Amino acid sequence: MSSGTAVSVEAHLRSGQVLLMITAVGWGLNWAVLKFVLQDWPPLFARGVAGLLGAVGLALVAGLRGEAFAVPRHARLRLAVAAVVNVFAWMGFTALSLNWLKVSEGALIAYSMPIWAMLIAWPLHGERPNRRSLLALILGIAGIVVLMGGPDLAGGKLPGVLFAAGAAILFAFGTVTAREPIAMSPTALTAWQVALGCLPMVMLGMFLERPQVSALSAPGLSGLVYMAVGPMALCYLTWFGALRRLPGSVAATGMLLVPIVGTLAAVPLLGDTLGARELGAMVLTLSGVGLALRRSS
Repeated sequence: MSSGTAVSVEAHLRSGQVLLMITAVGWGLNWAVLKFVLQDWPPLFARGVAGLLGAVGLALVAGLRGEAFAVPRHARLRLAVAAVVNVFAWMGFTALSLNWLKVSEGALIAYSMPIWAMLIAWPLHGERPNRRSLLALILGIAGIVVLMGGPDLAGGKLPGVLFAAGAAILFAFGTVTAREPIAMSPTALTAWQVALGCLPMVMLGMFLERPQVSALSAPGLSGLVYMAVGPMALCYLTWFGALRRLPGSVAATGMLLVPIVGTLAAVPLLGDTLGARELGAMVLTLSGVGLALRRSS
């Protein structure tokens, strides 16, 4: 390899690392910012509106790039299923979980998804867990038990735990079953998924939650704009850019920063506490997730 090629490869990897950091920080901060919006609007409606705004932004970017929006006929059902498990369930359930959980709790449980993906791949694809996989499962569950154990769970946090865990399990199911990518440009495909997943959220929110649209305060509006422009539009673009430049295992492992950023951001922004239990649970769960990702790399 020539020196010029080596420099080019190194620059390619560094740019991928920068894009990965932008993604992790943007998605991590979103957990704390969402709490501000939830003070004014109910969860399904708030997350759905932010997602639709983000989908419009992604569609504009795809249009400027000249990407085609036509969905292949044979892929329409797969696109609908992906929108349900990767967007509707992930965004809707995680938003609902924050009605009962702190940011540190919701984010940590949600980002246990690689552990569930490992378990789901066993019956579906015959990928039998090895000792490292079982250790990953034990560490991940132990972290969640430490985080949610004691009187807090009995004190009313169980619905939040179930919603966060449901989001992680359904997202993991979508990841395991989507082995064959849909033949579309990534930005246009993401715009479709986000729009199809968020439109039912808005409709259900209007019917079930009956939001007061005028109740959105200045902090809530700022949070809504951030959610649409940052996590839903910019961060998806930087995520795809990182995937084009980095190995998949590196990109997946980098996502372990998301619950850490969300937890740390919630301390100054929301006044959440970060004690020994939260830190211990974070170490246990993220160690398990790291082992699960290492096995799949």
